[in-house]
Amino acid sequence: MLNGADLLAKVKELGEASKSELVRACGYVSTKKDGGERLNFTAFYEALLEAKGLSIGSDGNGRGKSGRKLSYVATVQGNGNLLIGKAYTAQLGLEPGDEFEIKLGRKQIKLIPSGSADEEE
Repeated sequence: MLNGADLLAKVKELGEASKSELVRACGYVSTKKDGGERLNFTAFYEALLEAKGLSIGSDGNGRGKSGRKLSYVATVQGNGNLLIGKAYTAQLGLEPGDEFEIKLGRKQIKLIPSGSADEEE
């Protein structure tokens, strides 16, 4: 199975080939129990996305579940809420019920885990 730059080059080389031909030519084929051929479209497309710099699933490398890179920017919503998001809390290993002290500064918000050393400052 091709991946990375080799996969991208093969897809470009085949140009107008059908999707099935692309998957087969790039080696994303397995054999069924009855001896027939199975084209592994999902594995092919995941490898293609990976080759183009996108990742499926969160791997802890600054990417969310959808594979997009985290922007590390939060926007105040119309109702005044500031949403952090699951990808960020998961990266920090936060669990439901974890508590934080909110410290307000000039145009900044600091979240300090309850019971930490920074809390007493």
